[in-house]
Amino acid sequence: MKKILVTGGAGYIGSACSEYLLDLGYDVTVYDAFITGHRDAVDPRAKLVEGNLADKALITSVCRKGEFDAVMHFAAFSLVGESMKNPAKYFDNNLANAINLADAAVEGGVKTFVFSSTAATFGQPEKVPISEDDRQVPINPNGESKLCFEKVLEWYSRIYGMKYVALRYFNAAGATEFHGEDHRPESHLIPIILETVRGKREKLMLFGDDYDTPDGSCIRDYIHILDLAQAHELALSAPESGHYNLGTGNGLSVFEIIRAAEEVTGKKVNFEIAPRRPGDPARLIACSDRARKVLNWKPKYESASSIIESAWKWQLKFPEGYAR
Repeated sequence: MKKILVTGGAGYIGSACSEYLLDLGYDVTVYDAFITGHRDAVDPRAKLVEGNLADKALITSVCRKGEFDAVMHFAAFSLVGESMKNPAKYFDNNLANAINLADAAVEGGVKTFVFSSTAATFGQPEKVPISEDDRQVPINPNGESKLCFEKVLEWYSRIYGMKYVALRYFNAAGATEFHGEDHRPESHLIPIILETVRGKREKLMLFGDDYDTPDGSCIRDYIHILDLAQAHELALSAPESGHYNLGTGNGLSVFEIIRAAEEVTGKKVNFEIAPRRPGDPARLIACSDRARKVLNWKPKYESASSIIESAWKWQLKFPEGYAR
C-alpha cells in the first residue's frame, strides 16, 4: 500500500483526489490549514494533520515521520483577480510555502512529487489547443507563482533525484458523490449557474458576449474532478519527471454551459450581460495528447451534461455546502 501526503486535502480538488485514492486502497494523510478548505470535506478514512506550510518545522517533521511514497500538492491559492490585488499573498503561499514542502519532501526521502499546477502558466495563448511546449508567459501572479514552483521542482529533480509531475489543468468542474464546489466566495461558472437556478443567487453575470467565438461568449475546457483525480493517481507511476496538460480538448462556451444546465435542471438560467473582464482570452482549450499517451489517461466525463449533472446532484444533496 502506497502512502500519500495530500496537502490541501480539504479543498475542492484535493478532497476529491483523496476520496479517489482511498477508494483505490492508498493510505492517505491530509495536511491542511483550513484557510479556504472545509473540515467536512476531509474524507473520514484519511489521517489528518492540521497545519500551515509556512510552518517549516511541522511539515518537515510530518514528512520525516510519515515515510510517504509521494506528495500531492493542492494547497495553493488560485484566484486570478485576488492575485492582481495582493501578489505577496500568492508568492508567499504558492512559492515560498511550496518550497518549504519540497524541502520537507526531500528531507523525508519522498520519491515522487505531484503538483497541481494550472493553465494560467501559459498566459494569453498564441494558439489553441495549447500544448505543453507552447510558450509560457503568465499575465498574473497566480500563473507566475505556479510557473516559478514548476521550475523549482525541475531543479530539485535534477539535484535531489525526486521525480516530479506538474499537471496543468484548465477548468475543473463537477462533483463526486461526497465532494463538490463550495468556494467562499464562489467564482466558478457552473456552481454559480446552479445556485442561480436554485434561487440562491438572483442572476448570473455573463462577462462579455462579443468575443470572436461562434456565439460571442468565452470558450473554456471543462474537466471533471474525477478525471483529474484519475490523472493524479496515474502520475504516481509516470515514467519520468515532466509536465502534462489536462483537458478534454472540447471547448464549451458560456452559452453552451448555460443551455446544458437548463437541460439538466429543467429550469431557466437568469443572466445579465456584463462588460468583459480584463485579460480574459476568448478561447482556452487544452491539448492533452501527452497525458493520454504517456500516462494512459482516459477521461470518462467529456460532455457538459455529465459534468453539470454531477454538480447538480451534489448541490441538491448539500444545498448549503459544507458546514464550517
